[in-house]
Amino acid sequence: MNTDFVLQPPAANRSSTSLVHIATGSVEASVVATIVTAFAADPVARWMYPEPAHYLKHFPGFVRAFAGRAFDHNCAHHLTGFEGAALWLPPDVQPDEGAIAELLERTVAGEKQPAVLSIFEQMASFHPAELHWYLPMIGVDPVRQRRGCGAVLLRHALHQCDRERRAAYLESSNPENIPLYERHGFTLLGRIQAGTSPILYPMLREPRSA
Repeated sequence: MNTDFVLQPPAANRSSTSLVHIATGSVEASVVATIVTAFAADPVARWMYPEPAHYLKHFPGFVRAFAGRAFDHNCAHHLTGFEGAALWLPPDVQPDEGAIAELLERTVAGEKQPAVLSIFEQMASFHPAELHWYLPMIGVDPVRQRRGCGAVLLRHALHQCDRERRAAYLESSNPENIPLYERHGFTLLGRIQAGTSPILYPMLREPRSA
């Protein structure tokens, strides 16, 4: 699930000069806040939590349950000034399924519960069988969009995927982001949708030769 760095200008016009940093425990809250801000208009996130106050109260907990293990493995990346952030899970590391289930059962409207469960089941079915890097969440502060921040974050992590000869997998929750991922080597695998939910787009990138 990812959002908010669409419509990148040509490379020559990009103004982002941010460096990518590993997020330590002291900045975890700032990284989560960046993701929460970036996803404030995300179709899937706001389908889950349509009321603003409800979203702001519960989505930080979802970020931590779904992608928080990135902090435990030094795979949470942020740009200088927290312009953007990406939470990667390394091979053999999964989201905290128990925490996700508890949170969604407690915070998502009851009529959406079957669809939410179906979405997560479908997401699991698209994950590659082989060991791979997973990008559950990436986002850019809306005031920093269109400066190449998302591309900077992607390139940083994908270099490591290529060095390790590992595939990378993600689900795009915004169809406008698909061209960006395709430019970085991802291919569309299908569609994930249930009930009244927006569509998620599972995408896979095979490693590239150095």
